[in-house]
Amino acid sequence: MITLLHKYGKTIAIVATQSLNDALWGLIGDFALRLFHVAILLSLWRTVMAGQGVVAGMSLEAVLTYTMVAAIFADQLSGRTRIDDDLWSGNIANRFLRPMGIYGQMLAEMVGGWIPGLLFFALPLLLIAPLLGVDPFPATWTAGLWFLLSLALGVAVGTALDLFFAACMVFLEHSVYALQRIRTTLTVLLSGRLVPLALLPWGLGDYLEWLPFASLASVPLRLYTGTGDPHDLIPLQVIWAVVLWVSAHALWCHNRERLVSHGG
Repeated sequence: MITLLHKYGKTIAIVATQSLNDALWGLIGDFALRLFHVAILLSLWRTVMAGQGVVAGMSLEAVLTYTMVAAIFADQLSGRTRIDDDLWSGNIANRFLRPMGIYGQMLAEMVGGWIPGLLFFALPLLLIAPLLGVDPFPATWTAGLWFLLSLALGVAVGTALDLFFAACMVFLEHSVYALQRIRTTLTVLLSGRLVPLALLPWGLGDYLEWLPFASLASVPLRLYTGTGDPHDLIPLQVIWAVVLWVSAHALWCHNRERLVSHGG
């Protein structure tokens, strides 16, 4: 067990180091664009909600915190693995030859890819949030604890969705680009990472909250800002995590031969 954890730890460290060495300037440019994106969103929310008071259970302060935390934990709230790159390059076959489980490999590499962003974007953004007029802290300390649990469940749902989409893509013989577009579009529109679902028109958020995409971002962020009930939201996340992992694993096993040969 200790040896296995050591292998995963080494994988995380290697991926984090490679991300810094291979694409440092790319990371800097990406972080600059993300910071600009956050500043624009904060400005827009201040304009739209000025003098509105509480809208759909969310005050301006809660929306600003929601937006800031969504940016700080953007990588974690998206729950993306490298499965699409592996399918494109044919590296998916090599994963079955390594002395670690394929799911563990993907999770370790995903966590390793988070580290540069956490150190050089998330932490600085958290520190300068007060300068941008945003309170970056959770509504209460219990809200912060619920957020951490919900974030972990959201990552579980996101990785299961990635594997599920990958297996479906191979089964239906679609391209990797189609997979990326579909996954990204659905996540941006339905997860609540960009716009709180409660603020969508015609009460759409009431229906979208039941979809698995809401478990990625909307649920953790609602708990962080104190605008959601953990006793209702956490069980829903658990259900989606179990259902999606069971479904993804079953489809993965069914398509294993195709997945190994895809792209190579």
